[in-house]
Amino acid sequence: MEQFGTRKVRVMLVPLPLQGHLTPMLQLASVLHLRGFSVIVAHTEFNSPDPQLHPDFTFIPLKDGVCSPSANLLDMIAAINTNCMEPLQKCIVEQQGQVSCIIYDSLLHFVDTLAHCLKLPAIFFRPTTAVYMQSYLALLSLHEKMIIPLPESQLEEPVPELHPAIRFKDLPLSVLSKMSQVLIDFVKSFSDIKSAVAVICNSVEILDDFSLQHQYQVPFFPIGPLHKMASSSSMQTSLLQEDPGCIAWLDKQGLKSVLYVSLGSVATLSSEVLVETAMGIANSGQPFLWAIRPSSVAGSEWIECLPQGLREVIQERGMIVKWAPQKEVLAHPAVGGFLSHCGWNSTLESMSQGVAMICMPFFGDQRINARFLVHVWEVGVEIGNKADRKSIEEAVRVLMVEEQGKDMRLRAAEIKHKLHLSTVKDGSSCRALDDLVEFITSLSAPK
Repeated sequence: MEQFGTRKVRVMLVPLPLQGHLTPMLQLASVLHLRGFSVIVAHTEFNSPDPQLHPDFTFIPLKDGVCSPSANLLDMIAAINTNCMEPLQKCIVEQQGQVSCIIYDSLLHFVDTLAHCLKLPAIFFRPTTAVYMQSYLALLSLHEKMIIPLPESQLEEPVPELHPAIRFKDLPLSVLSKMSQVLIDFVKSFSDIKSAVAVICNSVEILDDFSLQHQYQVPFFPIGPLHKMASSSSMQTSLLQEDPGCIAWLDKQGLKSVLYVSLGSVATLSSEVLVETAMGIANSGQPFLWAIRPSSVAGSEWIECLPQGLREVIQERGMIVKWAPQKEVLAHPAVGGFLSHCGWNSTLESMSQGVAMICMPFFGDQRINARFLVHVWEVGVEIGNKADRKSIEEAVRVLMVEEQGKDMRLRAAEIKHKLHLSTVKDGSSCRALDDLVEFITSLSAPK
């Protein structure tokens, strides 16, 4: 039950203002609203969501003191954790005890501190896999045992206590040098759920290792993929303007013939990597749709660093847009593969549509996701350490043309089916959501 008498149970969500974190938090808001909860989203002014796109939620902006979107990510997160404490406290107090619990992004540790002081139950939200969470605990263990720094010769070895596929080189932070105190503090704050009464994870039983739930000893709710659980798979959460014109272009392409290319909402490419990627795609002979984020190429506003001749060659065979409606693109029958940075949202969206991937990870959880795509789920092709035109061309041909790619697409189709089953009645994610609803409701029950 989500209500007591005529009063809806009210929950407050506090997202981190980065696309990969904001999107699943808004999807979680949609899931909870569908189950009858009243939802408040307390968000930073930086990268704030558009309330008009989500009329079912109440949005409350928090002054964050973030001046520049180009600031160092750690500095930005630190500023939010410092500056948003007082505005959020005011926001909670103004609700006059009507908020039953607060669900916060795992990087916003100040929320737990505040909730603990106000005796408000807090739930820790992780928008990535449980395995990725474990990797930070492993980093802390390596540091405490003084195993870091490691010699380069050990980078290919598996990390003790993690999934055997994960090597030292796949960890989110380098183990070749000693961790600074700033990084140590960051990893500790990221890994520690503090006084949280539960953990929500945007993951799913068939893809992940949930041994983490035993380490944290609080209820653990894997309710992903959230974009499948939310009210609509086309729910508008993008911070960038999407170009719907690319769908009409896809309509004219052959079945499973198009390679979709998008390297995420945060990473910055050098002009050299952009040119090598463009050459590799062009030399593959494969039609493509490429979403290149404005200002994502160092020193350029967009793609002006591409030589004019190369730009003409690749645009004869494909289409370049500034941003694409990714879930709609991946669901299109013309799309046969996805060259991706392997962020978790993109990975879930791709596998939910049975689209195999070419893996070009940059940082964070992307290396672990890529490792699982290639070596555990076997639905991905790895470009390798050097993203040069030859390796990219070969990867495109393997995925889109060769028999190996056909086998990967068959496995991807099987995973798509299993993910669907997880989200319907009696599926693992649906059961976990039922448990979460009951748990949140119990926090409001009269004591």
